Amino acid sequence: MADLKKPAQAWDEFLAGFDWTVYDENTVPEDASIPRITYNWAESEIGTPVLLTASLWDRSRSWANVSRKADEMFEAIGYGGVTIPVQGGYMWVLRGTPFSQRMADPDDSIRRIVINIQAEFLRA
Repeated sequence: MADLKKPAQAWDEFLAGFDWTVYDENTVPEDASIPRITYNWAESEIGTPVLLTASLWDRSRSWANVSRKADEMFEAIGYGGVTIPVQGGYMWVLRGTPFSQRMADPDDSIRRIVINIQAEFLRA
């Protein structure tokens, strides 16, 4: 059990599995590359759901690349969710509603999709 991650680190590593650079939204360097994933982090008591978001960022005139990444996340989480082992138990990650939403950006070459996630922390 000693090698299990704290929930925030496990969430970061889960998102990194989608092959884009990942940042907590509060720590994005000014020179951060795109495409990237940024996320917010929240934690709750055992058994209490929290809402998390991840933003997919791409520089393009097309939505194709960022939409493919959103589809990849949709499939990875699946209809029943996915569990991520963490210290003390696991995170049960489910698709939020709506799952994804396109967002405007002042820079018209930036494409951003926000992914909504429901996470619940459960004991093993």
